[in-house]
Amino acid sequence: MNKTELQGNWNEQKGKLKQKFATLTDNDLLFAEGKKDEMLGRLQVKLGKSKEELNNLIETL
Repeated sequence: MNKTELQGNWNEQKGKLKQKFATLTDNDLLFAEGKKDEMLGRLQVKLGKSKEELNNLIETL
């Protein structure tokens, strides 16, 4: 999967997460290269879920 496909896939997942959790903003879901853990940390705080729960949630979207 190239970078463009990965970005497109993340945009789709981001939209689904925002539909499921209305409190999420674009800044919460900002996926900067090399900052995945930082983004997951923001989501953990905002949603009150563990890293494993978030990974499972994203995979099932």
